[in-house]
Amino acid sequence: MRSISRTALRDIALVCVADAIVGASFGAIAVSGGFEPWVPVVMSLIVFAGGAQFAAIGIVMAGGGAVAAVATGLVLNARLLPFGFAVADTVKGRLYGAQLITDETVAFALKGRDARERHDYFWVSGLALFAAWNVSVVVGALAGTFIGDTDALGLDAMFPAVLLALITPALSERGVRAPVLAGGAIALAASTVLPAGVPVLLSLLGLLARPKEA
Repeated sequence: MRSISRTALRDIALVCVADAIVGASFGAIAVSGGFEPWVPVVMSLIVFAGGAQFAAIGIVMAGGGAVAAVATGLVLNARLLPFGFAVADTVKGRLYGAQLITDETVAFALKGRDARERHDYFWVSGLALFAAWNVSVVVGALAGTFIGDTDALGLDAMFPAVLLALITPALSERGVRAPVLAGGAIALAASTVLPAGVPVLLSLLGLLARPKEA
């Protein structure tokens, strides 16, 4: 793991902090919504997908059924399929590695300059985030009755802000800038008329804007 720079470790630590705050809020929201503390804890170990977990819990709390909750989670996580292709050389057939594929770990892996760095960035960030998320969910579940309105803290804006900070350096490259800006524009426009999760999938169309190599 010597290929990981101090800057990368700092970035991973910052994302873990953001992950932990959101994880604690998830555990608190689930328990305050009527779930037993073990439900968000077990769900986090098995699913490990913040957006899908929030959506599923929200649907059940609103009176929806298990089928609707699972279907929504699958739609939200459908974007992880192409993400898996992007880090296939890093996971290398390890089934347990698929559990660690998230927006953040893929973003870190793609920052690697070679196969070794991509491998190290993915696994270190993945294991660190998995630990941070699950520990914080336990803490949040236990303290659920004492945390107030988590929406007022603006936690929903934390992950997009962190991801933006991670990809900003890559925007200096013309081959990356065009697809990112196109995908962002598509997602922004679609978010006004389509359900959550779908705009993220449509943003993949931004890849079509990638300049052709000479």
